[in-house]
Amino acid sequence: MQVFGIPSNYGIENHGFQNTGNIYWNYASASLIEEGIKRNEVALSCDGAVIAYTGKHTGRSPNDKFIVQYSQQEKEIWWGKINQPLSPHSFDQIYNKFLAYFQGRDIFVQDVYAGAHPNHRLSIRVITEKAWHNLFSRNLLIPIPVSEIPHTVPDFIILQSENFQADPKTDGVRSGTVILIDFERKIVLIGGTGYAGEIKKSIFTIMNYLLPRQGVLSMHCSANVGKDGDVALFFGLSGTGKTTLSSDPNRQLIGDDEHGWSDTGIFNIEGGCYAKTIRLNPKFEPMIWAATNRFGAVLENVVYDPISRVVDFDSDQYTENTRVAYPLSFIPNSLGQGYAGHPQNIFFLTADAFGVMPPIARLNYEQAMYYFLSGYTSKLAGTETGLGSEPQATFSTCFGAPFLPLHPNVYSDLLGEKILRHKVQVWLINTGWIGGPYGIGKRINLPYTRAMITAALNHDLDEVPFRQEPFFGLNIPLFCPGVPSEILNPQYNWSDKQSYQEYARNLIAQFEENCTQFAKNVTKEVLATGPHL
Repeated sequence: MQVFGIPSNYGIENHGFQNTGNIYWNYASASLIEEGIKRNEVALSCDGAVIAYTGKHTGRSPNDKFIVQYSQQEKEIWWGKINQPLSPHSFDQIYNKFLAYFQGRDIFVQDVYAGAHPNHRLSIRVITEKAWHNLFSRNLLIPIPVSEIPHTVPDFIILQSENFQADPKTDGVRSGTVILIDFERKIVLIGGTGYAGEIKKSIFTIMNYLLPRQGVLSMHCSANVGKDGDVALFFGLSGTGKTTLSSDPNRQLIGDDEHGWSDTGIFNIEGGCYAKTIRLNPKFEPMIWAATNRFGAVLENVVYDPISRVVDFDSDQYTENTRVAYPLSFIPNSLGQGYAGHPQNIFFLTADAFGVMPPIARLNYEQAMYYFLSGYTSKLAGTETGLGSEPQATFSTCFGAPFLPLHPNVYSDLLGEKILRHKVQVWLINTGWIGGPYGIGKRINLPYTRAMITAALNHDLDEVPFRQEPFFGLNIPLFCPGVPSEILNPQYNWSDKQSYQEYARNLIAQFEENCTQFAKNVTKEVLATGPHL
């Protein structure tokens, strides 16, 4: 066994590792890329980006995620399909299998921070079998300064191996793929999947457990800040436009996916971006395009020409969920420190597959709480294992249910308190379809969505008259700079108005059914403000 790189004095033997192969500690990006190429893990695009493939899993495997169940957490964890319980005995058994698997194998260790603000920072040690997964972790999190590495003692460790397989017959799990989180021992095990997003979302789940216990709201949102210090948040699930809409050349990017909201303001949980690349277009997303096509970026599951190494971003040969991971420094106007003040505007993003939600609506406090708890959007193909080729309407509470270990009203109570205290204006933005449902209508033009958000941020809608549309009770502007007025009212875009009403009523019925799960924990005013048949 040989040790390379910059090791911590707190070695991997403290985690139970013995008799491993070579250990590569805290390698810089270029060194990890060299190792990945030498080991035939990755290829390089014509622009120098790393191209990697994740195997059979090209999205998250939510049915294989478990949380270790201890008696002291019995009432604290939001147990159910999302947070499945696993016994400490089963976890120990699988952990020992991981340690046995790594014997004789080379491993890559990356010590990183989660949490840009020093008051809310967690030290994470990511231990992987492949170099490119270590590069991914370095891109997405915050590298620890070289001078601090020798003294680093991790708060949590993550063990990841694509080739490890659990035994569902003896290990108490569903399949050979496992995503296991032990909050007491502060260990995450990820096996049987090469999809790097599992590393990212496991860390987010950890922060969603720890931060609210400190009075800090953890959020599945992107964030940016204007020249006058005005912060905007963009909540939404995968494919709704968080990364795209927060990447604005006129505003500094704080982060594209995960943030905390403390008493001092907003801070990024990560140090990088994980953007979808399917049909990536330099005309509409120039900053993401530039960050994607350069040395150091990590492309997942994209198709490329083996001779020219030109990437075909329009191809979904392997998955619709093609991705890129790059550090925030690749975005020219990113905010280096990763934190700013309190938000003035919040945007709830939904990709409405039915084509009945308005492109923009202004929400009052009760509506904001209702739509936050509802978390309506459409799951887009490829972001999870098992999804078909068409979007599915879904309700993901707090716009991030798969990553919430605590009960949703823990997060909604914190959001409501902060909205009131800081007098934040909340908007609902539909980045999905108009003129008909998916397959008939068309997706709203990105420049129109950008124009609506810019108008809201610049207070151009403050004096514009609004009217309440009749189905969802949402207040929509009569006009908006840079946007054709006829698209602001969704019903006007349907040639078959009767069909629109049928689709709207169908969605309202789904809202009503979904709200029963949180009805007992909210006020009558919040329930009354939702859509009703």
